[in-house]
Amino acid sequence: MYVPPFKITEKILNLVAEVSERIGVLNANVGESVPSPMLRKKNQIKTIHSSLAIENNSLSLKQVTDIVDGKHVLGAPDEIQEVKNAIEAYHLMSQLDAFCEKDLLKAHQLMMKDLVRQSGNYRQDGVGVFDGNGNCLHMAPPAARVPDLMADLFHWVKTCKVHPLIYSCVFHYEFEFIHPFVDGNGRMGRYWQTVLLSRWKGIFAWLPVETIVKEHQQEYYNVIARCDAMGESTLFIEFMLGCLLDAMENYEDVSETEVQDKVQDKVQDKVRCKFPEVSQTAWNVLAIIQRNPQSTVNEICGQLDLKERQVYKHISLLKSLGLIVRVGSNKTGYWKVTI
Repeated sequence: MYVPPFKITEKILNLVAEVSERIGVLNANVGESVPSPMLRKKNQIKTIHSSLAIENNSLSLKQVTDIVDGKHVLGAPDEIQEVKNAIEAYHLMSQLDAFCEKDLLKAHQLMMKDLVRQSGNYRQDGVGVFDGNGNCLHMAPPAARVPDLMADLFHWVKTCKVHPLIYSCVFHYEFEFIHPFVDGNGRMGRYWQTVLLSRWKGIFAWLPVETIVKEHQQEYYNVIARCDAMGESTLFIEFMLGCLLDAMENYEDVSETEVQDKVQDKVQDKVRCKFPEVSQTAWNVLAIIQRNPQSTVNEICGQLDLKERQVYKHISLLKSLGLIVRVGSNKTGYWKVTI
């Protein structure tokens, strides 16, 4: 039987212990119940946006949110299609068998629908990974070998006695090395690691690990390249376990503030009734200022995809209604929210 080459280092054992401990703490605090719809939606949007951004999708977090909400978005048609496909794929996740190769193909068919002709099928041609200068970073195995390589990988992950945190990382790396599809390999490798982990602990279905990988995107590529050169995935396991640990810590922060968010939403609803002239966009500006009183106009523009004059208009309205007050100078001061 094929066994992917890797070593279980002291660093890997320590990271497995730390991640497991974080899971235990989180389950003790909130139980193993499914997170609220609000938190699931928020994390899923972060995951989709980050995963596609790694693949050079230029849509903003706000635009991805609007697509999820069924709103019309201006953007490149193929990028919008990528988001719609990812939404469908993540909705399907709970129905997939993590150890079934056919389910992987089914997920790829959804993820790449109307984007490539061979969606849901292994590639028939040779492929390579190239950098922006046209240099080959990785030449994948010949297409004729892909079915056997994938069958061996699924057989190994189904029968191995390795800890799920480790075998999910190994699968992710081996998948990227095989590069079984003509396109969509990066997003599918990360997606399937989540599928594997969520069958071990359900919390991973809602954990936005992709946001951490996006923050360390160049390191992600560098580690894969180093593992290719070394012929084993040890360094990649260490890297991904570090990302999982960071994501766990961020997840705990979100969970602890979720009740506060609900209370704040109720307060906002009462305030909105008093000021029907305030648009939803203006309320969004106010929400950003509440989270960060030192927000600049440029930062608000970037988060909401607005022009400067639009942001100034909304801020002027909020000031005139007494909802915000400027404390200090324009350069060094901050906003004070009065509600």
